[in-house]
Amino acid sequence: MNVFDRLAKKLQRDRTTLNEDYHKYNYIKDEVGNRLADRVYDINRKFKRGLDLGCGYGHVSRHLTKDAVDELVMCDHSALVLEKAFKPEDTTINCQKMAVDEESLPFEPESFDLIISSLSLHWVNQLPQTFSQIMKCLQPDGVFIGAIFGGDTLYELRGSLQLGETEREGGFAAHVSPFAAIRDIGGLLNGAGFTMLTIDTDDMRVGYPSMFELMDDLKGMGENNASWIRKLHLHRDTMFAASAIYKELYGNEDGSVPATFQIIYLIGWKPDPSQPKPLERGTGQISIKDLYRLDEVVKNATEDMVKKTAKEIPYPQDDGDGKKR
Repeated sequence: MNVFDRLAKKLQRDRTTLNEDYHKYNYIKDEVGNRLADRVYDINRKFKRGLDLGCGYGHVSRHLTKDAVDELVMCDHSALVLEKAFKPEDTTINCQKMAVDEESLPFEPESFDLIISSLSLHWVNQLPQTFSQIMKCLQPDGVFIGAIFGGDTLYELRGSLQLGETEREGGFAAHVSPFAAIRDIGGLLNGAGFTMLTIDTDDMRVGYPSMFELMDDLKGMGENNASWIRKLHLHRDTMFAASAIYKELYGNEDGSVPATFQIIYLIGWKPDPSQPKPLERGTGQISIKDLYRLDEVVKNATEDMVKKTAKEIPYPQDDGDGKKR
């Protein structure tokens, strides 16, 4: 089932390049890209070949150095966006750009040992299929590090538009695209074969003078609605009603309105025999019920280990010839 009009989304992203100050709309993507780059450096490994899937204007790539990756492939569905994307500041990285649809990856199996994706996969129709393609492109023991908008993103805008349209038109349509729920991401990654998963969320709240500035910024960053069932025209009366409801329900004391962006960060590894394996069930030595006194348990376990080690080390023996054995 296709939820999003991929051609419409590509055209929306193409239009962002027509703005002379297009970079000023990318504050959310730049911040998330910076945080995602930190997660790359948290892995104590230098990668040989990496892929930045849906690189946008280079929100992650610009932060990478030779210490992280030797070769980097930057790809995006929009060739116009890709043309203006910032390459890594470290010019010693062998970097190339390719126009690629995230739903159909053209790379050979096991081509990369690192794949990163920042805020692009929420427009993919078949997310399980894309995860499977990413898994196929990774080398054994390769890692996928991504960020995707979560289900609570723009809940204020979604609710206000629904209430405003219901009040003025007697019903409402979808004006904010659906997002993945965090409870589903782990299952999708597991279903694609990823192991040693790490998933966490981060809520970013940004203040705007009104709902209209928020919608203008969303359009500027290419994040306006692209679902097939989207309503192409929103009446002026409906928009003013929604703006008033937004400010009434969520407005700050200074008159501004907040917008929430829920970011889901995910890390998954391609299986390899060299990876650590969990212990067999029943081999644990510490019960969960003792977690509240964990410091005491660790101290006792350490003392027991020291005593056991001391018993196993033989003391020097004198056989009468004056030599210690």
